[in-house]
Amino acid sequence: MDFSNFLYLGQEIGLVILFVFLFLYDAFGSRKGKRYFQGVAVTLFALLTAYGFVEAFCPLFRGGAETAFGGMFTCSTLTVFMKNILNVTTLMVFLQANGWLKSKETAGRQGEFYTITLITLLGMYLMISANNFMLLYIGMETASLPLACLCAYNKSCERSAEAGVKYVFISALSSGIMLFGLSFLYGALGSFYYADMAHVLVARGFNELIITGFVFFFAGLGFKLSLVPFHLWTADVYEGAPTSVTAYLSVASKGAAAFALIFALYQVFAPLQGVWTDIIWWLTVVTITLGNLFAIRQKDIKRFFAFSSISQAGYIMLGIIAGTGQGMVATIFFVLVYLFSNMAAFGVISAVENQTGGDTRIAAFNGLYGTNPKLALVMMLAVFSLGGIPTLAGFFSKFFIFMAAYGQGHYILVFIALLNTVISLFYYLLIIKAMFILEPEAEAVATFKNNRYNNASLVFCVVGIFVIGFISCIYTYLGTLSFGIA
Repeated sequence: MDFSNFLYLGQEIGLVILFVFLFLYDAFGSRKGKRYFQGVAVTLFALLTAYGFVEAFCPLFRGGAETAFGGMFTCSTLTVFMKNILNVTTLMVFLQANGWLKSKETAGRQGEFYTITLITLLGMYLMISANNFMLLYIGMETASLPLACLCAYNKSCERSAEAGVKYVFISALSSGIMLFGLSFLYGALGSFYYADMAHVLVARGFNELIITGFVFFFAGLGFKLSLVPFHLWTADVYEGAPTSVTAYLSVASKGAAAFALIFALYQVFAPLQGVWTDIIWWLTVVTITLGNLFAIRQKDIKRFFAFSSISQAGYIMLGIIAGTGQGMVATIFFVLVYLFSNMAAFGVISAVENQTGGDTRIAAFNGLYGTNPKLALVMMLAVFSLGGIPTLAGFFSKFFIFMAAYGQGHYILVFIALLNTVISLFYYLLIIKAMFILEPEAEAVATFKNNRYNNASLVFCVVGIFVIGFISCIYTYLGTLSFGIA
């Protein structure tokens, strides 16, 4: 190993530099200077995000993936693009958190939110670029432990503290299960490197020990993805965590776990495809179905979107089960569209919550169109995109992911997913009914002016919801990045 390996860590190094700068700014900046902290943090992170897209479309390294640090770390245009999706998510979270961070409870702790979030993002970077299961585990822990702090950020709020404790326990449990599975895999295959493990699997075949190790490893990542039956923490944590943290969990954390799972399944466990296809088939069915059915029963909008995100995780698995380059591309595109749709919804929730003093009941949105029509229209577009209504980006993402699974003969699975799409449209219409039809309560949300940071994020999300589905070059571009996948 030499210092040239660090050339492959452009995004990681940029993130660390930004973290150190913001940490020092928060620790030693004057009271007057800290008034500009949020603007500086958002601007610098936007520049880092722009750098990531420059690197993706004008890559320094062409011709496939490059490895560094003894083969543990992989850098390719594909991994850079995946990290950019997480960057855009984080940027939206930073913009939407502006109003909440200015409240009395968090006004003196703004810097902590940004620095802790950047640490979690670094861990997700490592998960995506891992070419070794130990680096994957380190990345997962780097992302998970600070996320528990973010869940409990409103420390004076009982529900927030409860969310943090539950997330710690679930993270510890999932980490232990994953390590247990990895110990089996190491004992059977003699390595943690993806390429070496795949070579041994091809040469020797698989046995019960390898299958057991894989099941435990998959269960560990299943917690991060909120797949049924590993989903029980999701609704409580989403409800108790600050809304901006909930948005971050629902998109960035889920996306990083999905991307890491893609590489593990396609690069290491491809010889086990007959085994993991059956496992994912049943998990997809129960995840989509239970997520949709439980969403119908919810009265709190954050719990509502928690079960919606569980259902969306099932659709993500539809692309993964295909086991092809088309499936991988459809999955990445689905996460990209899900980013804009879900962040638009949480942007509206954050605005209403800040105005109502923390009321997240669905009933708080009754009559929203009469008092704040623009926010109601944004929420309508978001839920219609999540439901897959034609002409919006969500329709195209579901279409591509259905076609990937259908192309591999999963006809019954696609049919069940289509039926569940109809169910999801029913419960998404409950939000539309509340905003456009139901009469507002006595303490209804009055007309208010949303802060400019949140407005910027909502405009960006709405543009994404409308145009991404029609920009075919994005899907085509992703198709050129599926290195090593048939």
